[in-house]
Amino acid sequence: MIRILIVDDSAFMRKALSMMLEGDPEIRVVDTARDGLEALEKVRRLRPDVVTLDIEMPRMDGLTALRQIMQEHPCPVIMISSLTREGAQATLEALNAGAVDFIPKQLSFVSLEIAKIKEELIAKIKAIAASRAKLFRQPSPAKPAPSPGPSRPETPLVYRRARLLAIGVSTGGPAALQYVIPHLPADLPVPVAVVQHMPPHFTQSLANRLDKLSPLEVVEAEDGMELRPGRVIIAAGGRHLVFQAREAGTVVATPDHPETLHRPSVDVMFTSAADVFQGRVLATVMTGMGQDGRAGATAIRRRGGKIVAQDESSCVVYGMPRAVVEAGLADAVVPLDELAATLTQALTGLSDRPLSFPRMPSVSRDPLPDRP
Repeated sequence: MIRILIVDDSAFMRKALSMMLEGDPEIRVVDTARDGLEALEKVRRLRPDVVTLDIEMPRMDGLTALRQIMQEHPCPVIMISSLTREGAQATLEALNAGAVDFIPKQLSFVSLEIAKIKEELIAKIKAIAASRAKLFRQPSPAKPAPSPGPSRPETPLVYRRARLLAIGVSTGGPAALQYVIPHLPADLPVPVAVVQHMPPHFTQSLANRLDKLSPLEVVEAEDGMELRPGRVIIAAGGRHLVFQAREAGTVVATPDHPETLHRPSVDVMFTSAADVFQGRVLATVMTGMGQDGRAGATAIRRRGGKIVAQDESSCVVYGMPRAVVEAGLADAVVPLDELAATLTQALTGLSDRPLSFPRMPSVSRDPLPDRP
C-alpha cells in the first residue's frame, strides 16, 4: 500500500486529488494539509511514501516546505504546478531542490481528459514509490539483480560518423539533464536535440536554465531553427520536434501532429532523425516512465545508428531505458554521471581529452544513488 500525503491550500484540490487517488486499491491517502507548516508536521508524524505538494500556499509556500522536508525527512515529492511561466520557473527550482516530478494544476481536474490524467498520475506515483529506497538511499533487504542487456563496453563506444546527438528523457529528466548537457564540451562536433516530456512554458524555462550552466548554446525549438554544432535544441512543450533537410542545411520543425501519448514525443523525434540523417545518429534514452523512444531507437538502429541507455541504478524511473535495453537496442548502458563522458568520447573518438566543465548547481539531495 502506497501512503500519500496531499498538500494544497485549495479544499477543492485536496478533495479532487483524494478521490482520484483512492480509487486505486494500491494507494491510500493518509491525510491532507493546507499549507507548508501543516505539511511538515504531518510528514514528521505520518512518514508518507509520497507527498503531493502545491507551490503557492499561505504561511509557508511549497518551495520552502520542500527544502525542509528534504533536510529533515527526505521522501518522494510531486509538485502541483500552475501552467504559467512563473509556475514553470518555480517548478524547476523545486525539481532542483529535490522534488521528483510534477503535475500541472490546470490540467488535473478541469480537463475533459481527466481519465487519462488520473491514469498517468497513478502510474507516476506507483513508479516513484517503487524507486523510493533507491532515490533516498534507504537500505534494501536484498541486492537487486543486474540490469539485463549490455553494460559499459570493454571497448569504448566510438561513433564518429554521427551527425546528430539525440536525447530522449521524461520523469527525473530536468535534474538528470544537468548532469549531461553542461558536461558536453563547447567544441562538440554535432548538434544536440532533446525531447523532455513537459508542457508549454516549462521547456523554455528548462532551456534557459541549461543555457546558463552550459558551454553550449541551449534554446527552445522554433520552426526553421538551424541545426548546427554548438547548439542544443530542446523540443517545445506541446509540439513535436522533427528535422527537415534543406539546401542550406538541416532545420527543425515543430508540428503539433501526429497525436501521440506524449507531445513532444521521443519516438517522433528519433524516427525523423533516422530518416533525415540516414541513421547517422547517436541516440540516448534516459530516465522516464513508459516506452517512448523504443520505436524510434529501432528506426535508428536499422539505419546503422547507435543507442546509449542510462542504467537502472541512476534512473528516477527505469522505464524508457528498460524498454530499449530489453529490446536489445542498446550499444551501451551507463550510469548518469558517466553519460556526458561516454557521449563525448563516442562522438570525438578521444578518451583522454582535458574537459573543463562548469560547476554543477547544489541540490538538497544527491539524485544519484550509490552504485555497487
